[in-house]
This record gives sequence, C-alpha cells and structure tokens, in this order.
Amino acid sequence: MDKPLTTHHQAVLLTIARKAIETCVLTGNVYIEPREEKALNTRQGCFVSIKQNERLRGCIGNFQSEWPLYREVAEMACAAATKDPRFYPMTEEDLQNFQIEISVLSPLQKITAYDDIMVGEHGIYLEKGYHRGVLLPQVAVEYGWDRTTFLSQTCTKAGLPADAWKSEDADIYIFNAQIFGDTQAGAAQQS
Repeated sequence: MDKPLTTHHQAVLLTIARKAIETCVLTGNVYIEPREEKALNTRQGCFVSIKQNERLRGCIGNFQSEWPLYREVAEMACAAATKDPRFYPMTEEDLQNFQIEISVLSPLQKITAYDDIMVGEHGIYLEKGYHRGVLLPQVAVEYGWDRTTFLSQTCTKAGLPADAWKSEDADIYIFNAQIFGDTQAGAAQQS
C-alpha cells in the first residue's frame, strides 16, 4: 500500500459499506456514493467482512479492482451481505445488528520460503491446481494460530489436504492489509 488511509477516509468507507449493505438488502441494488478524494479513487483490492454477535456473517473481496476503492468497497459489502455461499442472504431483520470490517489490501507477493510469512502481519493466498484459498491477516491472530496452522487452515479453506502447502506445485502469496471497522470506534489497526 502506498499510504495508509486516514481516519477520515476509513470512516467514509465504513459509511459507504453500511449504506451499500442496507440498500442492497432492501432493494437488491448496490448503493454507490461517488467520491472525489484521491485516496478513495485508487484501484486497490479489499475484503468486506460482516459480523453479527461477534461471529462472521459474510466476507467477500477481490485482490485487484476494476473500480475505484470507494466503489469496490460498496460492491464487496453488497456481495458479503447477499452472496457469501456460507450464509443465507441477509434480510431486513439482519440489518438491526451487524458490524463491518474492511481490509484494504496490498498487492500479492509470491514467496518461496515459508519463513517469509509473518503471522499477524501477512495474509495468505494459496493456489494449487484449480484450488484457491485465502485468509486475511487478522484471522490467524483471532484464532491464535502459528505459521504452520495458518498455512494448513488456508489449504483447508481451499478444499485441499492440510499439508498441501508443502507441495512443490503449491503457489503461496502473502499480502498486507490496512484493517478497520465500525466496532473499533474509528481506531485503525495496521497489519
């Protein structure tokens, strides 16, 4: 990432995500509020996570974006609310209580040494054949995983055996994220 988003830009993106989720659930359309700020018009990947009662309720994202960041956040927020196959689409009733976390991503960096993975700092994207799995940096911290467990869990998420990361034809990438959410009272965590 070039420069971290300011607290103001984070608040704007959280507002956009919340409005996008509410509008998407109620109307089926994505709410997109055009923004002029340069920082919100960069092309960066992001993930939007929705939580209810401190449990994941939806999470969708992209590593690369065809859209400016403000629109990517809106699109991913709507998708997290209605298209995450692990959960039923959010309903009007679900809008009463939910929190949002946004992870703005750095570009992927392919690694060849597992020691390059810094738990708490890096997320992992793994490819092997047609299988792909990703876990954001904060997931390993939330579960107290070490590097090996983090790699194994990424394989499991990709639908692979837990030790598939050791295979020569497994490609492993790391990335950083600026993570912020409306449950953090505007405080940004940088990893």
